[in-house]
This record gives sequence, C-alpha cells and structure tokens, in this order.
Amino acid sequence: MFVPCPRGGLAAAPDFTGFTLLMPAVSVGNVGQLAIDLVISTLDMTKVGYFYTDCLVPMVGNNPYATAEENSTELSINAEVYSLPSKKLVVLQIRSPFIKNKYRPFCEALLSWVKGSSCARVVVLSSSHAYQRDDEQLLGTPLRYLLTPDLEKAVGSLMQELHWKEMEKAAAYPGISDTDKVLHIPGGGITKLLFTESCSKGIQMAVLLKFCSEGDNIPDAFVLVNYLNEWLQLVKSEVNSSSQWKIPSSWRLLFGNGLPPALF
Repeated sequence: MFVPCPRGGLAAAPDFTGFTLLMPAVSVGNVGQLAIDLVISTLDMTKVGYFYTDCLVPMVGNNPYATAEENSTELSINAEVYSLPSKKLVVLQIRSPFIKNKYRPFCEALLSWVKGSSCARVVVLSSSHAYQRDDEQLLGTPLRYLLTPDLEKAVGSLMQELHWKEMEKAAAYPGISDTDKVLHIPGGGITKLLFTESCSKGIQMAVLLKFCSEGDNIPDAFVLVNYLNEWLQLVKSEVNSSSQWKIPSSWRLLFGNGLPPALF
C-alpha cells in the first residue's frame, strides 16, 4: 500500500518506528484535510511516499505546498505521506473521496500498514454534522475526542488535565429507548470504522473532531489544528493562534480562483 519516494535512485522504506501517524478523515467540510494542510505547510514536512490504493477517487494536481516557481510543477496525488523525524511525526494526507464500498478495504490496509511500520499511535482529525447534535452536545465546546482503550491508559489523564470533552454516545433508538447507547458520528466518513477497528486490534488511536456545517470551513480547520496542538505541541502557541500556522499556497484556489499557469 505504501510506496516510498526514490531517494538517490533508491526506494528504501523510511523507518516510522515509534512515530505518531496523523491523518484526516474525509468528512463534512473537509475540516480534517484542511487542518492537515496547515500542519504539513507550517512544519515544512518532506514527502516520503504515497499510498497506492484503488479505494480513493483518482486525482492528480500540482504541488499544494509550493513555495517557489521551481517546486510548483511537482505533481501530487490522492494519498501522500510526509515525515518529520525530529518530531517523530508522519502524516498521511488524503485529497479525494472514497469510492463506494471501499471504506473497509482501505481501513484494513491502513491499519495493517500501521502495525507493520511500528507506528506508536494514530491521530485522526475529523468532523461531524453540527445540525445532528443531540441536546447534550449543544452545550459547551464544539470539539470532542475519542481514545481507544490502549491509548486511554497512556494519555487519558492528560485529556482530563486539558479539560477536553469526550464524544458522547447517542441513543440507538431515539424516542423509544435511551438505555442503549452507540457511537454516532454523522458526516464523519471513515472515522467510526477506523476507531472501532483500532479498538478491536489493540491499536492506539485518538480521534479529534469538530462539529461543523458545510461552507467556508477554514475557521473550523484552525480551531481543530489548535485543538491538536494543545496536546501534541507541534508549534509554539501564540496569543493570535491563527498566525502560528502557515497557509499553503493551494488555498488560493479554494473558492474558484483561476488555475495556476504552472499547471499547463
């Protein structure tokens, strides 16, 4: 599934032992993907490979993190991997939606790669439909988290110190019975499947998500990446928390601006 980028004519797989894997869910408002863009751009992460998969809609485009004319013509595809060894961080960016009925094969292949590459833990950035919140979820912060049992042992107390709010379970049969509770993440795409599979496979996984609506979701991305930064301390926190993140050049195209000349 993972194909390393050739370096000096060689294509040796990089060592991710003990790394944190950060990835988005393709979910409402693309908030997780936008937040991942901010992480990659700000930390100036190096592309080390890509995922070869038939589970995502094929796509190709120019370098979304171009900083000069020289690197603006580099091509990018639908699922690429970036690394920052100094922070033991590896990032998977997903840029296209899933093909119907391909959630589970992708999930199985991804978690198999996580185990095979000896990543220490996985952090999924996601979102959920704001309009489908229940009464309890309407109160307080629009941010939530989930931890698998294996990660709960390691960082559960830290989440309490941060005063984070765990994702509530919803009634399986609303209006009929409130005793049966299930995890419900409407608009979350692959989030629930990834989380439940990680629980059963003993993988350390955290899900960080924000309730939001479709539209201009850039502000939601900043909120979510700042939420992540409270925990992982990827960048030094500032009073103006938006200014600490570097906006990638590709965001100029988010709302229909003309295509860059370098693409032709």
